Amino acid sequence: MEQNRTIIGVDLGGTNMRAGLVVGDQLRDVSQCLVPKTMDADVVTQALIDTINNIITPEVEGIGIGVPGLVKASTGVVYDLQNIPSWKKIPLKKILEKEFDRPVYINNDANCFAVGERVYGAGRDYDDFVGLITGTGLGAGIIKNGHLLPDQNCGAGEFGMIPYRDHHYEYYCSGQYFESVHGISGAELAQRASTGDAKALAIFAEYGKQLGNAIKTILFSVDPNAVVLGGSVVRSYPYYKEAMWREIATFPYQFVLENFVIVPSVVKEIAILGAAALYIDAAAD
Repeated sequence: MEQNRTIIGVDLGGTNMRAGLVVGDQLRDVSQCLVPKTMDADVVTQALIDTINNIITPEVEGIGIGVPGLVKASTGVVYDLQNIPSWKKIPLKKILEKEFDRPVYINNDANCFAVGERVYGAGRDYDDFVGLITGTGLGAGIIKNGHLLPDQNCGAGEFGMIPYRDHHYEYYCSGQYFESVHGISGAELAQRASTGDAKALAIFAEYGKQLGNAIKTILFSVDPNAVVLGGSVVRSYPYYKEAMWREIATFPYQFVLENFVIVPSVVKEIAILGAAALYIDAAAD
């Protein structure tokens, strides 16, 4: 990576919007504000423009934006963000390219995580991997031949929505599992597990089994070299790692597992860096 390459990455969440100035592989500056709670789409868009303006410099080559929803990949039109209800069909790429006179790339947050790991994290070692976020939901981005897998609506990798048992994978393989099934937060469960609490460890083992089943589905679907795990639940990885691998070991094509690895993410500010990596991924084409 060019050491002086300067990009802005934007993490557009449901509560906060955060723009970061990324120089080389370093996050140099961050601007943030609350997402306006309004049904006026233009107010939200202007808040985003102002947030970017706070840190933009003449050296900035391009802008990448991660959003928690679907985007029309070819046009950069953002559709129906659950946490920003005023944005129903916003041509965000067109608006921002006109405002800043720089290329703008937009994708969903799970894809940003995957491409961020490819450029800045553990994914640098793998040309074919899945970035799997285990947080409040279960999302994934797919890297194939060193690049983000192209798709129509930035929705490839939505393994969490695949039906599983009496719900879907997200219900059993994200942080929802602990609250919905066992009535305890993941943070409290991890604290109990750290003291050796047998019940807490048993819950994590059951979670690991479910996640192992989801990863087997990923192996059938995508056949990656690796899975890079991110999201809040990965902080408890030591408590469910063994049960997860025990389930993965039942995968019927054993030769597939010989070189397959799972790597927890350790990259800080991956949401901003991942958005910035959209520009790098596109520029490498």
